[in-house]
Amino acid sequence: MSHVATKPFLDNINQPDNFRNYGDEARESVKEVYHLNHTRQTLDFVLSKKAAYGRFDKGEFGVWEVIDKLNNFVDDSDPDNELPQIVHALQTAEAIRQDGHPRWFVLVGLIHDIGKMLSFFGEPQWAVVGDTFPVGCRFSDKIVYPALFADNPDAKHPVYGTLNGIYEPNCGLDNVHVSWGHDEYLYMVTRDYLPQEALWMIRYHSLYPVHREGAYAHLLGPQDDQLLKWVRAFNPYDLYSKCPVEPDVKGLTPFYQDLIAEYFPDKIKW
Repeated sequence: MSHVATKPFLDNINQPDNFRNYGDEARESVKEVYHLNHTRQTLDFVLSKKAAYGRFDKGEFGVWEVIDKLNNFVDDSDPDNELPQIVHALQTAEAIRQDGHPRWFVLVGLIHDIGKMLSFFGEPQWAVVGDTFPVGCRFSDKIVYPALFADNPDAKHPVYGTLNGIYEPNCGLDNVHVSWGHDEYLYMVTRDYLPQEALWMIRYHSLYPVHREGAYAHLLGPQDDQLLKWVRAFNPYDLYSKCPVEPDVKGLTPFYQDLIAEYFPDKIKW
């Protein structure tokens, strides 16, 4: 589980600064998703969604079935491309496979966004996609569009609006509630099937304020260095594999269906 390969894919990244452009040029759909997200993602909202989806009563679906279903889904929060999710999934997985990582790591590349199945259960995009951030404590100015938290009721809460909020200092990231979306949901769905490193990547890959910006260090515990090492190992593949050249979906399907079958039963509960 300690393998982190050298990364020829990463050595060939072109102009990475062109990614994650949330400035004036960002699509209006991106800004609207974040406006709703930052206004409505409260601690109470997050806890209610964890409880509701923790019942796993939405049905039983195969992993490839979900990937195929998401072929019709476009993430309105993503400023980098407007391609269907299956294209991004295969681009990410193929970049990881090219660099010789373990098969479970390749699998994470394929499935890391399929928690967006939430959208087919009636959840709006602001409760499905976008960067994630801790709730139950002060919102950091390292979160994208931080000014949009002005209308979030937790921002002015006497406890939730403080530095530590409901948490003890250095409590550890796994003890911190993070805004609700596809990351947390897929972690809940897959936690009985995948290695711990894979689960960390899935659960925290959108937690940019922590793993990229260094915010919330006061809440991290000593075990989080190892956790974040794996998240950071995965993150460049998620971000920099995005390109307009679409993979051969039909040709790659048999390989990835076999890979899924190594780790998952035919159907899992959602």
